[in-house]
Amino acid sequence: MTRIVEQVAADVMERPLRAVLGGFAATIMLTLMMYFAAPMMIGKPMDIAAHLGAMMGGSWTVGMIVHFVLGTVLFPLGYLLVTYRSMPEPAWLKGIVWGLILWLTAMIVVMPLTGGGFFMGAMPPAVASLVGHIVYGAVLGAFIGLPDHP
Repeated sequence: MTRIVEQVAADVMERPLRAVLGGFAATIMLTLMMYFAAPMMIGKPMDIAAHLGAMMGGSWTVGMIVHFVLGTVLFPLGYLLVTYRSMPEPAWLKGIVWGLILWLTAMIVVMPLTGGGFFMGAMPPAVASLVGHIVYGAVLGAFIGLPDHP
């Protein structure tokens, strides 16, 4: 158990800048998809900033800040802790698996708890969200890369 904790700590220390930069790039891609690609898929933008802002009793701006903090810092750290070392190569595929984990968590736990419904209450927005999370994960995984040590 100690070896695993040491390895995870080494991973987090080895790649923090790549994780943050990759998370930022991935969050930009996801955000662009929500506001520009989702309307082509479901007829309207997926306004996560409005949803998060309303959930927190704040504004759209507060929601967008929370969205970027989660996508740039928290979720990349989770990736390093959960899938970075435990999944087979290539790096982008590890990222996609992480994106799927985030999507399932959002669809099964977060959305129902915040009034968005189980799987967002309808398949088209859930599928649009799935595509966005796959892109997020692929960008994050490719950006972070593979571990330098076994």
